[in-house]
Amino acid sequence: MFGEISPRYDFLNHFLSGGTDWYWRWRTVRAAAPRGAAPILDVCTGTGDLALAYWKRGKGAVPVIGADFTREMLVLADRKSAAERAAGAQHGVPLVFLEADAQHLPFADNQFQIVSVAFGLRNVADTSRGLKEMIRVCQPGGRVVVLEFSLPGNRWLRAAYQWYFRNVLPRLGQWLSGNAQQAYNYLPESVSAFPYGQQLADLMQQCGLARVNCQPLTFGVATLYIGEK
Repeated sequence: MFGEISPRYDFLNHFLSGGTDWYWRWRTVRAAAPRGAAPILDVCTGTGDLALAYWKRGKGAVPVIGADFTREMLVLADRKSAAERAAGAQHGVPLVFLEADAQHLPFADNQFQIVSVAFGLRNVADTSRGLKEMIRVCQPGGRVVVLEFSLPGNRWLRAAYQWYFRNVLPRLGQWLSGNAQQAYNYLPESVSAFPYGQQLADLMQQCGLARVNCQPLTFGVATLYIGEK
């Protein structure tokens, strides 16, 4: 499904969110900024936008790896990384993308200062297993960062948002992407079924993180979670 929508994936993310996804990533890399030169891992990286944001934030001094199990998405991520390098936007350590399952990460324990995931944790078949893998490869004292959709706290706003999410977004997404697998019906269904707010923060703590903080963004449409190992 993700392979099929990959050619229009970036455009649709920006269009359907009204460009707010850029702001969410901007907030993420500042709220959980790199400390020192230890590497950063972004799982379920898709076309690599959060990995790229971290790479730019590190100013060429912090290695960043983006991992995903959809090859078509990684091809696009590589193209974006190459374009940034060709434009001279970043020098120093490379940004690397590789094919990997978030539930079976091909890294040794305690490798990364930050392990992040943006709008991908709900796509991992076993949420707890995915979180535990992220924690396993994170350094002691490092941070696990989750940026994920959520529902607004205000009941009127939540009702309007859910109406848009269930009635407008799937039709627009399906039409613009030309996807045969109804990927944009999957999106609202997966968001509605996935824990958010304190419930997800509690799950992150149960998986082994400490001091998990959750910050609602854009009236609660998305939430940023940061926990320490």
